[in-house]
Amino acid sequence: MIIDRIENATLYYPLHPKFKQAFDYVNSIDVYSIPVGRHEIDNKMYVLVQEYTTKLKEQGKWEAHRRYIDLQYVVQGAEGIGYVNIHDLRQDEYVAEKDFLPLFGEGQQIELRSGYFVLLFPEDAHMPSMALDQSQPARKIVVKIAVE
Repeated sequence: MIIDRIENATLYYPLHPKFKQAFDYVNSIDVYSIPVGRHEIDNKMYVLVQEYTTKLKEQGKWEAHRRYIDLQYVVQGAEGIGYVNIHDLRQDEYVAEKDFLPLFGEGQQIELRSGYFVLLFPEDAHMPSMALDQSQPARKIVVKIAVE
């Protein structure tokens, strides 16, 4: 897992052949007006634009992905994101068609504010969209980047 401000994105280009393209996409769109929903970039990458109200910890669910790396960029609002290595949680059955690995256990919560991004790799269990002090509206851009 990597957390940083969007201005520092160039530091992470060498880590994956698609990271430059993913960050360039985020920087090229109007992140405030792009419609909510799924947007295709190419056959190795797509974007989910999300608007939601952050949820209480009791409503959160741990997840991880095997085929995609998540680039989650908070555009508006703030949220907590749970984090723990998948090997420290109990794993349920992987749902291949959704690239979704449900997990159970405890981890830590990290604060993500507007202007920050997180890169989540297959070993990074995460619980996104969590309320910090209280629920609030948020807007986030999630770029799904194929691992291979």
